[in-house]
Amino acid sequence: MKVSRLAASGALAGAAVLALSGPAFAHVSVQPEGTAAKGGYAVVDFKVPNERDDASTTKLEVTFPADHPLASAMPEPMDGWKIKVTKSELAKPLEVHGKKITEAVSKITWTADGKGIEPGYFEKFPVSVGALPEDADELVFKAIQTYDNKEVVRWIEVQQDGQEEPENPAPVLTLSAASEDGHHGSTAAEDASDKTTTAASDSAATSDGSDTTARVLAVVGIAVGALGVAYGVLAGRRRTDA
Repeated sequence: MKVSRLAASGALAGAAVLALSGPAFAHVSVQPEGTAAKGGYAVVDFKVPNERDDASTTKLEVTFPADHPLASAMPEPMDGWKIKVTKSELAKPLEVHGKKITEAVSKITWTADGKGIEPGYFEKFPVSVGALPEDADELVFKAIQTYDNKEVVRWIEVQQDGQEEPENPAPVLTLSAASEDGHHGSTAAEDASDKTTTAASDSAATSDGSDTTARVLAVVGIAVGALGVAYGVLAGRRRTDA
């Protein structure tokens, strides 16, 4: 009877840990492939997990920051997805490599022409961006995720200092300091990043899958270990009583 109760308690504890750890990697997020240095170029991945058991993600809309417009934002072609890049006129033109830029990408929309992101899976949407602002520490990209059952999840809430993370936080790209040699990237660097996007994306996807598996196995290991210790203590008490 006591062993059964201990086993049930251990199982509940393990389930609780898994439930608490889930939200940490369930949000739409953005991360650079490598670094995203101020004033430079970078390839960033918008990571989109499917949070539903009975619906697939079929559309992703990412709005680019209007307070720090990016002169260049080029998505990587993706099998199974149609991509639409929306540009808007700038109130204040940008000067990039001696050229005046009067418009910038304001939104990129990915629409599935197949199954989309099915339950139990995630996908990364790579975009080459630049030049990154030199007067900001982070960029906020608001995202809207749509499922094939017409459900819409708006990842648009901005984290406020000193407050808990909002329920639907907007993806935030943290910018690192510019290199000490003053090199802020170039068109050549951007082109090179475009050519390596596919390989880097595949590698990152494999790494993320392994990382998630490792987390789950670690939690299961902790739960099993706790049960083993409890069983040993109970067995020792029985031998003592005997």
